[in-house]
Amino acid sequence: MPSTYTLITGETLASAVASYTFSAIPSTFTDLVVRYSMRKSDTNNGPINVLVRFNGSAAANYSQTTMLGIYTTPISSRESNETRFLTYAVGGGSTLNTFSNNEIYIPNYAGSANKVASNFDSAENKSSTDFQWGVGARAYLRSVTAAITSITFDGNGDNLVSGSSFYLYGIKKS
Repeated sequence: MPSTYTLITGETLASAVASYTFSAIPSTFTDLVVRYSMRKSDTNNGPINVLVRFNGSAAANYSQTTMLGIYTTPISSRESNETRFLTYAVGGGSTLNTFSNNEIYIPNYAGSANKVASNFDSAENKSSTDFQWGVGARAYLRSVTAAITSITFDGNGDNLVSGSSFYLYGIKKS
């Protein structure tokens, strides 16, 4: 980890939860990095959507551009005026003890401009017949100028299972 990264908080879930929130994020850094590894309780094998919201808001001011590679299928999409961002977790039907690997980078999170972020994630199922892997890159834009003080990961009707982990880092002068 670069010396400019400071761990703000981190946790590995001891039990399943419907959502996980970083709250009371201090405004003392220039950028934020969230590293997380998740698995959901649903029965799907592939990558499953998890909702990401800033400051607990479900207002329709989130936009994202997505590029995905899911097994052999490339996908791209653009969404505007949504009530959340999307990221992936491994589905509960995937090989036991596999989790997604994800990162969100948020520059100038405490500034007075609209909030932008980048998201990279990967998911894998060690199967030769079902979904085998997926990688994604997303550009996020939230058309709100308020500082980010909390970040929530919502299982969207499913639980985030025990062993899922969430770490928030602050970066100074990156």
